[in-house]
Amino acid sequence: MLYIGVDLGTSAVKLLLMEADGSIKNIVSKEYPLSFPNPGWSEQKPEDWWNAVVEGIKELTDGFDKDQVAGISFGGQMHGLVILDSDDNVIRPAILWNDGRTTKETNYLNDVIGKDKLSEYTANIAFAGFTAPKILWVKENEPENFAKIAKIMLPKDYIAYKMTGVHSCDYSDASGMLLMDVKNKCWSKEMMEICSVKEEQLPKLFESYEITGSMTEAAAAELGLTTNCKIAAGAGDNAAAAVGTGTVGDGGCNISLGTSGTIFISSKDFGVDKFNALHSFAHADGNFHLMGCMLSAASCNKWWMDEIIGTKDYPAEQVPITDDKLGENNVYYLPYLMGERSPHNNPDARALFIGMSMDTTRADMTQAVLEGVAFAIRDSFEVARDLGIKIDETKICGGGAKSPLWRKIIANVLNIKVNIIESEEGPGLGGAMLAAVACGEYASVEEAANKIVKVIDSVNPDPAIAAKYDAKYKKFKEIYPTVKPLYDTLKA
Repeated sequence: MLYIGVDLGTSAVKLLLMEADGSIKNIVSKEYPLSFPNPGWSEQKPEDWWNAVVEGIKELTDGFDKDQVAGISFGGQMHGLVILDSDDNVIRPAILWNDGRTTKETNYLNDVIGKDKLSEYTANIAFAGFTAPKILWVKENEPENFAKIAKIMLPKDYIAYKMTGVHSCDYSDASGMLLMDVKNKCWSKEMMEICSVKEEQLPKLFESYEITGSMTEAAAAELGLTTNCKIAAGAGDNAAAAVGTGTVGDGGCNISLGTSGTIFISSKDFGVDKFNALHSFAHADGNFHLMGCMLSAASCNKWWMDEIIGTKDYPAEQVPITDDKLGENNVYYLPYLMGERSPHNNPDARALFIGMSMDTTRADMTQAVLEGVAFAIRDSFEVARDLGIKIDETKICGGGAKSPLWRKIIANVLNIKVNIIESEEGPGLGGAMLAAVACGEYASVEEAANKIVKVIDSVNPDPAIAAKYDAKYKKFKEIYPTVKPLYDTLKA
């Protein structure tokens, strides 16, 4: 049988066709627009996602026996607010994970409701990108739209609804809404009351590997598939990527270098960082995880290359950055193009370069961008280490993980072994694996991961380079607190 993984990203949907044994038969990517109506805002039309999925699945399955497509599941961009009216029509464009308009609402939740109460209700505090602050923003700024809301959904779940007619959500993605009691895996009555939301406006909750429904006749006709195709709930993109990299069970670690960057630590036990610098979420394997998330990771390099240098030849720009340059750069970069989540929780933070001199080269600046992202990941890594979590190695995935230089920098900045897996299609592969588990090909997510995911190479830290980076990191972490007061001034 064949299984489809739908990786609904910020700039494109990537669709993956997988055989039951885990071999990838085809991959198709379809882009869609991203709009910025005001500074710091970020929106998309859910209809554009669906059109891209329809077009992409037709192309993905062209030349294959469509009757063999047994299941579809998802890895999706998290936190986005999709609101539907009583006829299931989209009320307004989705407000995305990297949208920074909710400073007032986030401060209200953290400072008036209180971080302690939020952590008690949901295991997390409010971040500007989370869904609950967006709901409060719509209530305050678009009351006519708020009054129309019949269903509140997340991005990937809108696609699942279009396939099944079922309003569903999985525990991992719902964890990032600030509406779910993560520990007890149910909607939080307190948070619903705070956000003026009724439970019937929220989707039904499922484990990521559970079937939510079958393909409707209308969707099957549109996609060219059959009504026998089962749809599994899927997961937030980071949890799906963790499945796709085999980061399941107890004590696994995965770093994702996508548009955003994450460090993901899987655990069989529920746990909360007392400072709430890391997110405490449910995992797609049925367990839990801690996650540090930075809003701009590989997107920093894309911005630097495309908009500033003006080149698409990323590898060529990294050629001059040889091993003897690692840990020797005097230029630092704060990677806060869209504000920052973990661990600073500051939507008003912005990127900066510091340390340039007359002999600074283009390569030094490029190196600083790669290192700045690695240092920011270490910020979250240090929080996990302070919790007593021992991490000796990690998997890595995402577009940035294709760079051998960036992998080497990550290994030395964190001073741990970085494992490269056979497939770098984290969320898409994870989605397909969840579909296979839902359809009974594997007894559990862990079994699927153990049989499908293969490590093909590793990068070990160099003690001398790691020591240099340790000294550089100590300087890096002094920059943000020093410039933090300026962000309020710049915003004003």
